Amino acid sequence: MADRIHHAMKVLTGRAHPALAKEICDHLGVPLGQIHVDRFPDGEVRLQILENVRGADVFVVQPTCRPVNENLMELLIILDALRRASAYRITAVMPYYGYARQDRKDRPRVPISAKLVADLLTSAGANRILALDLHAGQIQGYFDIPVDHLYATPVTVRHFRKLRLKDLVVVSPDPGGVERARAFAKRLKVPLAIIDKRREDADVVEMFNVIGEVAGRTCLIVDDMVDTGGTLAKGAFALKEKGAKRVLACCTHGVFAGNAIQNILRAPLEQVVATNSIPLLPEARACERIKVLSVAGLLAEAIKSIYRETSVSKLFI
Repeated sequence: MADRIHHAMKVLTGRAHPALAKEICDHLGVPLGQIHVDRFPDGEVRLQILENVRGADVFVVQPTCRPVNENLMELLIILDALRRASAYRITAVMPYYGYARQDRKDRPRVPISAKLVADLLTSAGANRILALDLHAGQIQGYFDIPVDHLYATPVTVRHFRKLRLKDLVVVSPDPGGVERARAFAKRLKVPLAIIDKRREDADVVEMFNVIGEVAGRTCLIVDDMVDTGGTLAKGAFALKEKGAKRVLACCTHGVFAGNAIQNILRAPLEQVVATNSIPLLPEARACERIKVLSVAGLLAEAIKSIYRETSVSKLFI
């Protein structure tokens, strides 16, 4: 432990989500590291780290959210700069992992982009990854470096416990999300239901059956992200058709792309809870049905555990 004290903690961020990085630093009681990022006239990223990081334990907070390619490239360049500046250890803190949805070959001649991103991060200089609610847990296996995979469940479960919802049932929006929804239901000590759906095309979802008892109950749809909101809206309608009294939803990553806000507003959804893993668009922030919870404290505790080389298991309770 005495040797670890000599490696100062540094927290840096790019331009993807500086507000979250600042909040994490406030929890840690450390200043946000100084970094200058701009562009060459042709659009290439140009940056310089404005403080000494030699021998430091550096954490780079950068969700690869919209604009995904811009933020991913910026993260890679920061990692490269830190490696060349002789940082002791570099941890990429990724509250949102872009390209995670392309995690396997589910049809001919398609890439496994999640693996490609993992290779790029490692090649750029990351020694460790801290991720939050990966779209697919197996993405951890794409890395040959340590990955700490956190879940926002402690934050979101705490919120719904405070609401004291009557006759609650947790609902998975598809069979693939059952494990996530089951863990949520177990923490709240309530039953589980599943929406059986078939995805006809990349952006077209046809809802089918609801498995489980939802009639006369308050339904909470739990997913890792809300993108266009199409699946969420159709799920809410399907639950109402089966007699659900109230429908709420919860996700970690509020992408809210395309017509997401319109889909949420037209659906029988009382509230959609998301975290600040990525910055919300203005129209999402203005939507009264959307509530945002902070994961800064959760990420700060994980960073603290990594720095002190203690277990992060306590964060899963």
